[in-house]
Amino acid sequence: MKVVLFGATGMIGSRIATEASARGHQVLAVSRSGQSPVPGVTATAADASDLAKVTEVVAGADVVASACVPPRDGTEPREPFLALNRALVEGVRAVGVRRLVVVGGAGSLEVAPGRTVLDQPGFPETVLAEALAHRDALDFYRTLDDLDWTYVSPAADIAPGPRTGHFRLGGDRLLTDEHGNSRISAEDYAIAFVDELETPAHPRARMSVAY
Repeated sequence: MKVVLFGATGMIGSRIATEASARGHQVLAVSRSGQSPVPGVTATAADASDLAKVTEVVAGADVVASACVPPRDGTEPREPFLALNRALVEGVRAVGVRRLVVVGGAGSLEVAPGRTVLDQPGFPETVLAEALAHRDALDFYRTLDDLDWTYVSPAADIAPGPRTGHFRLGGDRLLTDEHGNSRISAEDYAIAFVDELETPAHPRARMSVAY
């Protein structure tokens, strides 16, 4: 399967590239730097917000994946990140690719009916704008009915760690363990993400991954 992966050099994207490549998929790793996150994986430089470039690099893909993140340079991230996701959608539409799988955020996951992680007292102000940008992207994808998209939310805490192969899948509810913790390693998240690339089980829906 040919996978075009945007945001391939980031913490999560590099692990998705590693997992997909290890399973024998043909991965095109796309990033602004054009560097390959994994030895042997083909890489190219492109800005995911550049519609013409997106259209060029996704041609011939079986599935497009995005591990892009909102801007972290101190500027307001919501509008630029929404524009980036719109460019991705328009690019895959232009060449007839049907599937787009997206690394999402955890802030919009529900902790109770009608209440999200973002709504909780003490939600860190330092990551609020980024969390809202991810929520905006999810809201945008939910308006689409002509594309098989999947939005993959991680646990509240995702970081490099062991590849255990043991985790749980959910939907819109925040998954926590018996101690109330919500966490996943980036390596195990990548397993769940590539599983979804290979076998679509959540078309036009959000899925979540946690221990």
